[in-house]
Amino acid sequence: MRGGAVVAVDGLASAAGVELLRRGGSAVDAVVGANAVLAVTSPHMCGPGGDVWALVADSSEVVALDASGFAGSGADPEELRAAGHTEMPMKNHVASVTVPGAVDGWLALHERFGRLELAEVLAEAIRLAEEGFPASPLLAERASEVGDIAGNTDILRDLVEGQLLTRPGTARTLRAIAESGRDGFYGGEFGEALLELGAGEYTSSDLERPIARWVEPIQVDAYGHTIWTVPPSSQGYITLASAWIADGLEMPDEPNDVWVHLLVESATQAAHDRMDVLHEGADGQALLSPERLKPRRDAIDPSRASDVSTPAGAGDTTYMCAVDSDGMGVSLINSNASGFGANLIAGDTGIFLHDRGIGFNLEPGHPAEYGPRRRPPHTLSPALVTNTDGSLRMVLGTMGGDAQPQILLQLLDRILRLEQDSTCAVNAPRWVISSTDDDTGFGTWKHSTARQVVIEDASTGWADGLVGRGHQVVVVNDSPSSFGHAHVIKITDDGQLEAAVDPRCLIGTVESL
Repeated sequence: MRGGAVVAVDGLASAAGVELLRRGGSAVDAVVGANAVLAVTSPHMCGPGGDVWALVADSSEVVALDASGFAGSGADPEELRAAGHTEMPMKNHVASVTVPGAVDGWLALHERFGRLELAEVLAEAIRLAEEGFPASPLLAERASEVGDIAGNTDILRDLVEGQLLTRPGTARTLRAIAESGRDGFYGGEFGEALLELGAGEYTSSDLERPIARWVEPIQVDAYGHTIWTVPPSSQGYITLASAWIADGLEMPDEPNDVWVHLLVESATQAAHDRMDVLHEGADGQALLSPERLKPRRDAIDPSRASDVSTPAGAGDTTYMCAVDSDGMGVSLINSNASGFGANLIAGDTGIFLHDRGIGFNLEPGHPAEYGPRRRPPHTLSPALVTNTDGSLRMVLGTMGGDAQPQILLQLLDRILRLEQDSTCAVNAPRWVISSTDDDTGFGTWKHSTARQVVIEDASTGWADGLVGRGHQVVVVNDSPSSFGHAHVIKITDDGQLEAAVDPRCLIGTVESL
């Protein structure tokens, strides 16, 4: 294989990643460096106050990293219920802030697969935080949401696109990580601020406890390849289950309304009981057993929508991927969960804290019930594809809350079955399944909700056929980020790298050696 490539939502991040490849860094160095840049430039999507999941393909081996945080030792579901909460609070409440795992994840990845010194990997992110960077269109658009929250001195309410922005608190934090590793973050200024903000939600031992862990990835054979993702508490099993279901259907040779119907049905059958079966102790591979999935495939009617007994916003996340000249591929996703997260900042660091705790359940005795040191169900679900001989074929992923598996299913079918090139597949119109009464992007599979198929582009001609089959359909022409920011790097049959960045993210770029 010749060269290497990095794809990210921000050109500054992908450029930083490819520069690390030029210096002899691995794909992991490139992705960690790119993620650190995004932590500076895209606080409305991701950062050190969020979580990380990753897949790494190296020497015909695929490994998975779970750097998702757990609730603090002071987590008390009875206290929330007594306060009148029937669901986890989404904003302005420390209960929604699990101990952030992103930095622990960066360090674990770097320790195992990095080739450059950590300080070199983080150097560009630190420089941008100290010297400044131009505000992206989306950051400027979202800035007013957090202009007045406590501790925010960086993201001004009246921020305009292109305005030079510095983030000194984030720069200090990244320098502390570069110099002192884990202790510089969880035991430093950030950790002290988190303990103070939590007021009993967290203890020092919570921050000392390792978060990142290497876990067994889960896999399924579909479309003539092996598709991989991370295990529960990630919802990634839905991507694989829906791909397995769809692969056994009589699919059309073009992406018409029949194609959408069958993929929507595959996604629905794979995910309709997500609220019951997804929790940190779930067996992801068991959720993919043919014995479990075949009845769901058999229930799909090509002529009408399913009537399952248990039943959009975008979510805010960033996905990035890299492949180096040695064939190592990395699929990594980092997220605040919802926008700027919980709208809480750790002290003077300028680091926004995620609200990933919204994945918990407040039903007493539920396997995903909020509780001390428990990890919530997670929407983050990076993917990776290998050939039948075990060699890397593709890394891919997207933002999109509950819709992530649906977006990935469309990409997998377009690229692996319809044999579209990566750019065509990524640029093509999409659909997502969403709740009719929950616009957060995280309520699609609640038992109480009705669902609809949201179509990105009226010109596809999909709507009439879907309505005729009994689907509730909405066409949206002005909300591109609601359909994900998906990125792909594919290795072609002749060993070339074919990379695509999602135009919906406005400023993302592919950077190649």
